Amino acid sequence: MYQRRDFYRHSRYLHGWLSAFAFLTLLFFSVTGLLLNHPEWFEPAKTEQMTTVTLPKSILASIKQQENPSDTILNYVRQQHNLVGRYHSSEVMDDEVMIRLESPAGATDIWVMTDSGKTEITQKPASTISMLNDLHRGKNSGLAWSWLIDISAIIIIALSLVGYILFLSIKTRLITHLVLTAVSLALIMVLIWSAV
Repeated sequence: MYQRRDFYRHSRYLHGWLSAFAFLTLLFFSVTGLLLNHPEWFEPAKTEQMTTVTLPKSILASIKQQENPSDTILNYVRQQHNLVGRYHSSEVMDDEVMIRLESPAGATDIWVMTDSGKTEITQKPASTISMLNDLHRGKNSGLAWSWLIDISAIIIIALSLVGYILFLSIKTRLITHLVLTAVSLALIMVLIWSAV
């Protein structure tokens, strides 16, 4: 008897402790999920911005001696321009280097002709809504945000399980709660079936 009472008491404490963090993350992912489901509600992302620059001879001489000069090019271009995104990939082909930057804030492509130093920088900033949607998906958002998504999911799962234990702990309404559970599961299965 006492063990069961202690179990439910600890469940209530755990439910209370997890609620503050879970509330904020659940609110964020619910709102961004709604926005993700209705992209037609908002304006499209801003148009691309293109800039052409020429690398100085000192940089050109340096990159011609490197197998993959992406870091050198990127460091120089970042000093001259505000770029959108973090390093994602690069490719070296004969006298050309292509560097791709991506983040929820947008993307940048840098195309360098290593024989002449001509460099094209194409930036596509994200709209606020597309940035929130990328954060919701965890797309190009980095390791820290990926950890936040995982921790949020684990806490919300724990909170849901503890809440469900408390939900079933009310003996006078156990039959009603089990019926609600069965109806909810049936409704979810029907919606899954209709979606696939």
